[in-house]
Amino acid sequence: MPTALIGGGAVLLYLLSGGLLGRRLSHPGVQPERWQILLLGLLAVLLHALLVGPRLLDEGLSLGFFNALSFSGWLISALLLVSALAYPVENLGVILLPFSALTLLLGLLMPSTAVEGAVDWRVQMHAVVSLLAYSLLTLAAVQALLLAIQHRRLRAHRPGGFVRGIPPLITTENLLFQMLGVGFALLTLSLVTGLFFLEDILAQSLVHKTTLSLFAWLVLAVILWGRWRHGWRGRAAIGWILGAFVSLVLAYFGSKLVLELILNR
Repeated sequence: MPTALIGGGAVLLYLLSGGLLGRRLSHPGVQPERWQILLLGLLAVLLHALLVGPRLLDEGLSLGFFNALSFSGWLISALLLVSALAYPVENLGVILLPFSALTLLLGLLMPSTAVEGAVDWRVQMHAVVSLLAYSLLTLAAVQALLLAIQHRRLRAHRPGGFVRGIPPLITTENLLFQMLGVGFALLTLSLVTGLFFLEDILAQSLVHKTTLSLFAWLVLAVILWGRWRHGWRGRAAIGWILGAFVSLVLAYFGSKLVLELILNR
């Protein structure tokens, strides 16, 4: 099947499922059913995988900027939709499914040409764990945004509209900290594997990535400690959660953007 046809189908399914989730969120109870929307999203993820897999493993590990962006978009949606089978997190797809469509389009239109060849399995594991941590913490960041909007609407005594389609505040908050806990564990594993598996984690090309990742790790560690020790609520931690997420985006994609697309390294 031609790449353009598979890619176009995936993009269309991503946008359709995201749009239907938005409609269902703003008008609770409307058709189609939740499982039907999730199925459309899962089909999009499957088609996306048919494209991102071969590109990622073409003659070796190819994690150039746009390949990595497309892979992270696929991973974010896959984690979201699989999680939605057990938890009420599908509303995050209003933002994340169209984002995955955009990453797929960019990956198709501007494929990465740099291939790293036969890369040691330990380096590959570090890269995959890092993207897993980034993807899960992306879900947490969007969940934090949803929680902030929910808090604001409730404080303004405007619980109508899309807020009616969101799970209760305590459920949204608990899901946020569960995501943060797992994402923090993966980020910890990423830093540990980077320390042991990379030749020089403080090399000039990696020092900014390492510093920003450590900053995000420290912020998340404080947030989770405060939640465990002092019962911090989501509202008090939202700004710090978003700050840690921005730090991670700059650590991985910011550094790759500068090195590959500006400095041509």
